[in-house]
Amino acid sequence: MKTSILNQFINFLQEELALPSESIKTALRQCEENIGIGHLPMVLWQYGLVNLKQLDLIFEWLETA
Repeated sequence: MKTSILNQFINFLQEELALPSESIKTALRQCEENIGIGHLPMVLWQYGLVNLKQLDLIFEWLETA
């Protein structure tokens, strides 16, 4: 993900889905260390930070970004 899109995405997670900053940071660290930033939505889901409905909203947002 490009930096500007990543910043917009993080803003979406915080504003629209009300995810805490610390949860997002944890998922980002996991992605950066192991699998790449593009897998952030799945890491959020695997860690139980978002539910399936929120995951759908994330993918919808990413399609339009």
